[in-house]
Amino acid sequence: MTTWLRIFFVGGVIAFRGLFNWIRPAMYIPTMLGSPLFQLIFFTKLGQYAHAEPADFYIVGNSVQACAMSSVYGMTMAISNERQMQTLGPLLASPANRAAVFLGRGVPVLANGLIVSTFTFAVGALLLGFHPGAAAVPALALIVVVTVGSCTAFGMVLGSVGLRAKDVFFAANLAYFLMLLFCGVNIPLDVLPGWMSAVGRCLPLTHGIAAAREVAAGASLGDVSGLVLTELGIGAAYATAGFLLFRFFEHASRRSAVLDAY
Repeated sequence: MTTWLRIFFVGGVIAFRGLFNWIRPAMYIPTMLGSPLFQLIFFTKLGQYAHAEPADFYIVGNSVQACAMSSVYGMTMAISNERQMQTLGPLLASPANRAAVFLGRGVPVLANGLIVSTFTFAVGALLLGFHPGAAAVPALALIVVVTVGSCTAFGMVLGSVGLRAKDVFFAANLAYFLMLLFCGVNIPLDVLPGWMSAVGRCLPLTHGIAAAREVAAGASLGDVSGLVLTELGIGAAYATAGFLLFRFFEHASRRSAVLDAY
C-alpha cells in the first residue's frame, strides 16, 4: 500500500511537472488564468447587453467551466505526452501498478482545476458583483470539487485515446469547445435543440453548473443533491472508461509493437 500511494502521489506530481506544457509562469498565467478571465468578462457583459440572463448565470457557468481547460488539456498531456516524448515504453515496462500510475496523474490536474475555478470566481466577485451568501460558499466549493473531478475523468478518456491517435490535441480542442456549447455554460439547456441538450446531460460540467447556479441563488446542498450525485456518477463512468481504454491500448500496443510509434 505504501508503494501504491507513493506511485499515486509522487508519480502523479512528477508526471505533471514533466508533461504539463504550460507549467512555466510565462505560459501558465496567460493560458490558465488570462483566458478564463477574458472569457468570463466577455460572456457576462455580452449577456447583460442582450438582457438574456442575470449576470450570476454567466459568472457561475464560466467560473465552473474554467476548470475544463486544466482538466481536459492537462489530463490529455499527462497521458498522451508520454508517447510523444518517447517515455511510454519505459513507463509501461515497469512493474508499477497501472491504476496508481493512471489515476495518480489526475491529482495535480484536479488541484490545478480548482485553482483556476477559484480564481475565476474571485474575479467574478471583485469585478462583476458576484456575491453569494456566506452559507452558499461551502456548498459551492463541494460542487466545484465534484465537477473538476468529473472533467478530469473526461480528460483521462481523451488522454488514453492519445496512446493510439496521431493528433489527440485536435480532439481535446474540439471536446473543450463543444463542452462550452453543449453544457449550458452560457446558453440554458432548454433553449438548445433537444439532441444537443441530451448530449450535454451526458457530459461533465452540465449537472455541476446547474447545481452551482441553484446554490448561488439560495438553494441548499440537499436541494441539489441529485444533480451533484449525477455529476459524480458521470465522473466515475468516464474514469472507468479512461482506465479501461488505457489498459486496452497498452495491451494492443504490446502485441503490435507500436508503443511509441506514430
